[in-house]
Amino acid sequence: MYHHMIKKLGYVLLAGMAFTACKDSSKFVINGTIKNGAAQSKVYLFGLDKANPVALDSTVLSDKGAFKFNHASPEVNFYKITAGNNEYMIIAKNGDDIKLDADLGDKTMHYSISGAEEADKLEGLNAIKNKYMSRIAAVQKKFDDMVSKEPAKREAIMESLRPEYMKEVEELNQEILKFAQANTSSLAGFYAINLLSPPSEYEKELVAFADQIKGNFKNTPAVQDFLSRMAKLKSVQVGQPAPAFTMNSIDGKKISLADFKGKYVLLDFWASWCRPCRLENPNVVKAYNTYKDKNFTILGISLDKDPVAWKQAVAADHLTWNHGSELQDFEGPTVRNYQIEAIPSSFLVDPKGNIIAKNLRGKELEDFLNKTLR
Repeated sequence: MYHHMIKKLGYVLLAGMAFTACKDSSKFVINGTIKNGAAQSKVYLFGLDKANPVALDSTVLSDKGAFKFNHASPEVNFYKITAGNNEYMIIAKNGDDIKLDADLGDKTMHYSISGAEEADKLEGLNAIKNKYMSRIAAVQKKFDDMVSKEPAKREAIMESLRPEYMKEVEELNQEILKFAQANTSSLAGFYAINLLSPPSEYEKELVAFADQIKGNFKNTPAVQDFLSRMAKLKSVQVGQPAPAFTMNSIDGKKISLADFKGKYVLLDFWASWCRPCRLENPNVVKAYNTYKDKNFTILGISLDKDPVAWKQAVAADHLTWNHGSELQDFEGPTVRNYQIEAIPSSFLVDPKGNIIAKNLRGKELEDFLNKTLR
C-alpha cells in the first residue's frame, strides 16, 4: 500500500515537472476578458519603452469578451493594453502567463491582473490606488452635491472640503511611497514611485529611490531615463552649488547667476499664465521689499513664450526686481537644468552660490529670510 502511494506520488510529481517544462519561456502570454465590449471590437498591445507608446499587436474580443496576446520580452518591461477608451498597465517578461480581467463599463478603469510575480505586485499597487481613488471620488461627489444646491457658495464649499480632500491625497501618496520603498527590485515599485503627486514635494524620496535602484533594470529605458533625471535633480538639492546659467533679461541684455555672487538671491520660476504664481506674487513682493536692503535680491525666471504677456504681468504685479527668460516654456535649457516640473518653483541661493532652500512660499519664505538675514 505504502509502495503504491509512493509510486502514485512519483507519477504526480513527474506530471507536474512535465507541465512546468512545457511552459514557453521564449514569450509572455496575456489571456484577458473584458466585459461590456462589443464582440469583434479591437484590443491593442502597446510597448512603452520608447518616448511614445508603440503598437505591437492587435486582436479582437470574442463573443464572450476574451482576447489573447503573445509577445517576446527577454527583459521585464512595461506594456499597455487598450480597449475602447480604457487602458491597462502591464509589466511582463518572457515566461509570464498573465490573466487580466476588466470591464469597459467601469469609469475608474479598475482591472485585476495576476499570474506572474510583477503582475501580482501590480495588482497590489492597484488595490491601494483604487481604495483611495474611491475615497477621493466620494469627496468630489460631496462637493458636486453641495455646489448643485448652493452654486453661489462654490469657493467657500471648496475651501471647506479642501482639508478632507488633501488628507486622502496625502495618505494615498504615503501608501504609494511605502509600496515603492518595499519593492525596489520590482518594476511595480518603480511604477509606484512615479505616481507620487506632485513630484516636486517628494524630491528627496525620488532621489533616494534612484540611488537604491541604480544597479537594477539596466536594459529598461524608462528606468534609465528616470535615473538620468534624478541625477540632475540631485544636483539641485539643498546643499548643492546652484547650476550656472546665462539668459536674456527683460530688457534684452544678458543676465547670469554669476551676477549675483555675494548676495542671497531667490531664483523664482514663474509665468504670466500660471495662476498659482500670480497669487503668490504679493508674498514675493512683500519679501523683496522687506529684505532688499539686507543683501537679498530676486531673479525672476519666466517660462512665458510671449514676451508681451511676460512684461505686462511683471508691471501688473509690481515685480521690481531683475527678470530673465528663455521664452521656451518648460523646454528652456535653464528650466530643464533646474528640473522644473511645475511652477511656481524657487531656489534660495546663498552668497557663495549654494542652494540653501527650495520652494519657500508665503510665511515659510518670510520666516526663513528673517532667520537667515538677521
